[in-house]
Amino acid sequence: MENTSKKPSFAISLLIVAFLFVIIIVQVFVAGSPDIHMTLVFSISFAVVLLLATGTKWSSVEDGIMHGCKIATVPMLILMFIGMLIPALIASGTIPALIYYGLKIINPKVFLLTAAIICSIASMCTGSSWTTGGTFGVAFMGISIGLGIPPAITAGAVVSGAVIGDKLSPLSDSTNLAAGVSEANLFTHIKSMLYTTVPAFIISLVIYTLLGMKYSASTIDTTAVDAILQGISANFNVTPMYALISLIPLLSVIIMAVKKVNALAAMVIASLIAMVIAIVAQGYSILQMMSFMNYGFGIETGVADVNKLLNRGGIQAMMWTVSLGYLGLSYGGILEKTGTLESLLDKMAGLTRSARNLIITHIISSIVVNFISASQYVAIIIPGRMYLPAYQKLGIRNDVASRTCEDSGTVTSPLVPWGLCGVFFTGALGVGTMEYLPYAFLCYLTPIVAIIYATTGKFIWKNEETSDSTVENIAK
Repeated sequence: MENTSKKPSFAISLLIVAFLFVIIIVQVFVAGSPDIHMTLVFSISFAVVLLLATGTKWSSVEDGIMHGCKIATVPMLILMFIGMLIPALIASGTIPALIYYGLKIINPKVFLLTAAIICSIASMCTGSSWTTGGTFGVAFMGISIGLGIPPAITAGAVVSGAVIGDKLSPLSDSTNLAAGVSEANLFTHIKSMLYTTVPAFIISLVIYTLLGMKYSASTIDTTAVDAILQGISANFNVTPMYALISLIPLLSVIIMAVKKVNALAAMVIASLIAMVIAIVAQGYSILQMMSFMNYGFGIETGVADVNKLLNRGGIQAMMWTVSLGYLGLSYGGILEKTGTLESLLDKMAGLTRSARNLIITHIISSIVVNFISASQYVAIIIPGRMYLPAYQKLGIRNDVASRTCEDSGTVTSPLVPWGLCGVFFTGALGVGTMEYLPYAFLCYLTPIVAIIYATTGKFIWKNEETSDSTVENIAK
């Protein structure tokens, strides 16, 4: 049956979104509570009551909930399997070995810089910020504790590095999605993004270098580090040979990502490989491994810091995050399917009569959609398709439109506490979104760079210009 729901007015749509933002601001900044599950439940309830009272059919609301849950299902399964992979990597000695040798090798002054660069390389290889955060990111979080570097700053560096792959890797789903939505060639799209992403990343690396200067060997509590090293070596085989063997699960993840193996399958296969190594090399039983992968790794080493580093993960530990993801996507699905988002964006469509206004409006729209839909995919698709005709009318190349989709939709997704990326990094890294947000420099420097280009007219290429994205093609 055809959906005959009345699209809500701009005023109603704005009231629905304003309610969400107001109560979240009150909860997070006034009450100081990061637990927003019930906040989302109240926001959903408020939106549904208001929509039904103004002519929206229940079938549209139900379609929105189902749509949001459908979007959430695969990412939330990946999140659960990451929860399964983390304790398997700990038990196999992968993460303990990375922490052990990281504490021995990495200079605190360049730790943040190193974390951002290595995570960017890993995410470029895998095309996935989630895979990078759940593996290398977890190891860097452990190393940071030993070096005395605040976890929030480390998490920011990990997120900034991990997001690079989501933007620039041809293996990334968001990279392919943005190119497809904007009808741009994939590699032309990637070339276009270099102009905004590379400057933002270089600035981020400079900031991480400056932040790292306050940490040095003299600031390390060597007694605590020695205790961590002894605690790890006493409970895991971290000899060089076994350390290399323990890296096989990470290597398998990278290979499977390059081979475009399904992400769910890759997580399960890597977990099974790590489980076998843990049984053979570390001496755990299969029953112990099953318990670890479900409830999280557990060990009593006699060293509190080591227990804190390694007692984590498990499918059940991710369910708090999974439930938040489903609530966030359900809210976003309702707003999408009932026409609430469309009503909001319709008002912004009038601000697209110049290249500058179009790109700035596109960026703002995508960020707003990201926060209210909890999905970077929705933030790429809806504004991307909505504003593409405006780019074409102004004669602006499609790769500028696709670049803007990612400069706003992709990079800001880790900053949304109830969004897919936000809940993932919170669950994997153990640091709340609001804690690492000030240090995830790439996530807000990229849209700033894009706005600067829009304002100055730099790198806004016209259709009559040659298809190669070179400096000579700067729009006048």
